[in-house]
Amino acid sequence: MSARAAASPQAWCTFRLAEGHYGVELARVQEVLRPLPLTRVPLAPPAIAGLVNLRGRIVTVVDPRVVLGVEAAPAASGGLVVVHGTEGPVALRVDAIGDVRRADATAPPPALAGSTADGDRDAISHTIALPGQLLSILDLDRVLARAFATDVPAIRPAAGEPRS
Repeated sequence: MSARAAASPQAWCTFRLAEGHYGVELARVQEVLRPLPLTRVPLAPPAIAGLVNLRGRIVTVVDPRVVLGVEAAPAASGGLVVVHGTEGPVALRVDAIGDVRRADATAPPPALAGSTADGDRDAISHTIALPGQLLSILDLDRVLARAFATDVPAIRPAAGEPRS
């Protein structure tokens, strides 16, 4: 049995972006990596952070902050979550890698997300209440579709970071 088949649809790989906790379906995660050298792509949509060489394969790196409308991060990234996109692997640039969270079989179904930022209305499928925090589960297909769209507005650079 493959690792992808063994993953439950009620399990998520979690990570941090700014002060928020986010997750993606564990079945869609290929691997989790430390930051790799990033090559910028001229004229790419704002959410495309660049490209990385992953063992000889060129993988697009998406910055979910742009799609979610979260303030820009400092230059250093905390890691990459490589997920299965519709056209092959895509890496999500995150501040910190979390852990794997599984749904409690006795818990009520997850609550629907309440949108707080313009960019996350359709990017978050639902939110789960955890002790001391909320975990926002991304709708990965919508996040990737918005990331590759050319009409997503750029966000403000982090304090102390030069403007492009």
